[in-house]
Amino acid sequence: MRAGVESGAMSEHGRTRAHVYVSGHVQGVYYRATTRDTARDRGVDGWVKNLSDGRVEAVFEGPRDDVEAMVEWCHEGSPMATVEDVDVTYEEPAGETGFRIER
Repeated sequence: MRAGVESGAMSEHGRTRAHVYVSGHVQGVYYRATTRDTARDRGVDGWVKNLSDGRVEAVFEGPRDDVEAMVEWCHEGSPMATVEDVDVTYEEPAGETGFRIER
């Protein structure tokens, strides 16, 4: 397990929230769409978007094991991506529902 994945804020309902910044060659390679599809398959709520500096930002909210699986997934991402770094901060859940791509 990667550093920082073990610790996380958890609500009384067993949900956690990870705020993730992914750097590398992660735009124009279907990173957002693949993140959305993977999160939906795992039942994780939140969102993903491109940033103007070339990074991808995402929030994952749901059961701890599923959120941690999404954080781990971010280190590989979509098949055409080249991930250089994943920065994760755990936060209090904010009640996200569904998973969407933000513009």
